[in-house]
Amino acid sequence: MTILRAEQLTKTFTIGDQAINVLEDVSLNVEPDEFLVIKGSSGSGKTTLLTLLSGLDRPTSGRVFIENQDITDMPEDTLAAFRNQDIGYVFQSFHLVPGLTAQENIMFPAEIGGDRNAREKAARLMDRVGLGHRRHNFSHQLSGGEKQRVAICRALVNEPKLIFADEPTGNLDSENGRAILDLLLQAKQESRTTLVLVTHSPEIAERADRIVTLADGRIENGGS
Repeated sequence: MTILRAEQLTKTFTIGDQAINVLEDVSLNVEPDEFLVIKGSSGSGKTTLLTLLSGLDRPTSGRVFIENQDITDMPEDTLAAFRNQDIGYVFQSFHLVPGLTAQENIMFPAEIGGDRNAREKAARLMDRVGLGHRRHNFSHQLSGGEKQRVAICRALVNEPKLIFADEPTGNLDSENGRAILDLLLQAKQESRTTLVLVTHSPEIAERADRIVTLADGRIENGGS
């Protein structure tokens, strides 16, 4: 069964009197356990597509289905709970909460879901990625690579079915970038999670199961 399906997605922004289509008539299927890369030039609509697929934003028209469940018009509180439980996110700029320790950042999605084992799960994940000694450090005390490992642990803590990553290595040097990609792919393999990743990097793209290329808000190739 297809885990993620997009049907004729269009996203339009209005600037003054002008309507701008950032995405236009994009349809896409993603299979369970697939590693899908979305690539394209700056302004092609990659990040917009990711936010629509993940339920962080809603399309102007079209539908998004996750495991045949239509999330397009889902009420916001229901959608928020659905995202928290079934979807993990990794962003280029980490998005860690400054006032929380590394472990507390990882625990946060599990605590929202009422998981009494949130602290233990966070601790195990930190040990798994070599950050056990950083549990009580705040984000300003971490390197870029460490911050991104914390962000990945946070994305994994609820054992999501889907992980969306937007340029997760974009703020890192090449060595840390390779380490982060290896970590994501290891987590994907161990948890049989589907990974949808936006990148400019040819090195990352060549490791994908499939590449979808966007140009001017439309799928140029690799769609299904």
